[in-house]
Amino acid sequence: MTETPKGALGLKELVAMGIGGMIGGGIFSILGLAVDVAGHAAPLAFLSGSLIALAAGYSYAKLALAFRSDGASFTYLERAFPTRPEVAGIAGWTVVVGYIGTLALYAFTFGAYAGHLLGTPDHAATRVLLSLGVLLLFMAINLMGAGTMGRAEDVVVYAKVVLLAVLGVAGFFTVDSSRFVPVFDRGISGALLGGALIFVAYEGFQLITNAVLETRDPDRNVPRGIYGSILITSAIYIAIAVVAVGTLDPAAIKAADEYALAVVARPILGKAGVLLVDLAALLATSSAINATLFGSARLASEMAAERFAPAVFSFRSRTDVPVAGVTVITILAAFFAGLGSLAVIAAFSSMTFLLVSIGVCVANLRLRRTTGSAALPIVAALGLMSVTVVLLAYYLAANDPMALAFTAAVYLSTTVAHVTFERLRRGSG
Repeated sequence: MTETPKGALGLKELVAMGIGGMIGGGIFSILGLAVDVAGHAAPLAFLSGSLIALAAGYSYAKLALAFRSDGASFTYLERAFPTRPEVAGIAGWTVVVGYIGTLALYAFTFGAYAGHLLGTPDHAATRVLLSLGVLLLFMAINLMGAGTMGRAEDVVVYAKVVLLAVLGVAGFFTVDSSRFVPVFDRGISGALLGGALIFVAYEGFQLITNAVLETRDPDRNVPRGIYGSILITSAIYIAIAVVAVGTLDPAAIKAADEYALAVVARPILGKAGVLLVDLAALLATSSAINATLFGSARLASEMAAERFAPAVFSFRSRTDVPVAGVTVITILAAFFAGLGSLAVIAAFSSMTFLLVSIGVCVANLRLRRTTGSAALPIVAALGLMSVTVVLLAYYLAANDPMALAFTAAVYLSTTVAHVTFERLRRGSG
């Protein structure tokens, strides 16, 4: 047994963790997707995504303080359904797989922007090698402990926020308001579908709940960290989306796809702007990888401690690092990043965290007397997210059935893996 380093993370680190997890998977990696689906209403798509995140954040904050555990959503469902352990087990495995998907998204985006910076934006082998390299780098950082992770996150996150602020402020002077007319050129449903598809851009706030045991004054800092990181990230997303749509045609943004924001920066700041965006993207995806690996490995460790995952994942080093979780999750994310496409990874990750957030809200509804939560905001969040899931499934069925089939296959495989593990565990027990 090792002693947990209590108080390693303060409000500044929690906000950095939330922003790091969100921005790394958001404006850089899926701006092109948002514009392709929502058109001129892309800023409203990011706004709708932020409202969903804030609605879900209420339950995460309440549950995190009532049930203080690195297991987060897994722990909440375990407490909400004590006689149905399979609910927590399947949900926990699904969350881990979802984190692997988002890590792959961040690594994929890092490789794309790094390749663009090096002058090889369309060279797949270069992108894969760069993606693998950044995953290995932050695996090493996370193996050093929570304090090292927190300090690295502070530096990286606040540097990229400054860089994005420069682009946003400069970009507002070049915005052509006529480019927003008509606002709903893809229909009102386009803005809603866009918000559903890019929800992965907001999932990073959930990582804060995985760090509650390493947080100073969690009653004060965890809620502030969740809401603060969502609001700051939302402001950045919406501002950059306004600049993007107001500067370039949607077709030009979509054409760049994997490094769309770099293309947006060119008419605003010239070559210097492209360099600025490439560097900011590298910082953003790096911090997202750092934060996501931190939270996901601790979730796997908590699941193993509760005997819902192989015991090796429960082992922690002298600095309280879940070594097996960090290592295995990194390897799987590297494999996914090398084989997947941006659209498939984004759709899978968004659907996964929408479903998990619905589960967390259901858990909070069942446990609201313990958490001190009001029923109305929980029910409102459930309604909003349920509609979003239906819209996303409809969009994928009509436009990318392979992505929908892949997502369903992963969920089925996850369920089978859990059932098989449980049978083996009971047989050996």
